[in-house]
Amino acid sequence: MSSSLQLHRITDINPATISTGTTALSCYKQSQTTLRVPALSISVPDNVLRHHTHAVGPNQCCFAVVQTIAAPVATVWSVVRRFDNPQAYKQFLKSCHVIVGDGDVGTLREVHVISGLPASSSTERLEILDDERHVMSFSVVGGDHRLNNYRSVTTLHSSPTGAGTVVVESYVVDIPSGNTKEDTCVFVDTIVRCNLQSLAQIAENLAKTNRPKGLVQVLKVHCSSN
Repeated sequence: MSSSLQLHRITDINPATISTGTTALSCYKQSQTTLRVPALSISVPDNVLRHHTHAVGPNQCCFAVVQTIAAPVATVWSVVRRFDNPQAYKQFLKSCHVIVGDGDVGTLREVHVISGLPASSSTERLEILDDERHVMSFSVVGGDHRLNNYRSVTTLHSSPTGAGTVVVESYVVDIPSGNTKEDTCVFVDTIVRCNLQSLAQIAENLAKTNRPKGLVQVLKVHCSSN
């Protein structure tokens, strides 16, 4: 493309890697414009898919991570949608407080990062919160860090069996001075992967806790009879 600004969507996801739980792919090397997950037979409506279309500038990169979770969408969403409590599953955050707003689109939060990372705080704005389609997006608008113009989109989708959840999180971010696209994406991708793996563990534990008592008793009887 001759333009310095390119639009990218997530493209095909490798079924061999997604079946293990987590996979990732880079957007900045891709030129296709469709999202397909044939191994999981996920049907993603266009009005949700469009949220994973990012305008990528000449000094930016984007990436996407996919996480499968053995918990219902409603359970996973109850954790993801809490814009005021990201540290519930994001392990690199130690605290968060809302600066402006009450949880609706436009709400600002300030998060503080654990020591050891090249950052101390981040001011973030809630861009999308769609409880019906399970879409959440936020952008970084300030703070002490190196991830400028960072925007993240997270969508939740039912797994083919209907009992689990597939989480797709994509982002676009500026490449800091002195770093390459690969360096930047590897750094952010590692954080996103850890966050989604933590989300999976928390949501799966919640699903077990919320399992109907009658079903638990049936399982116990079945196990003891064997």
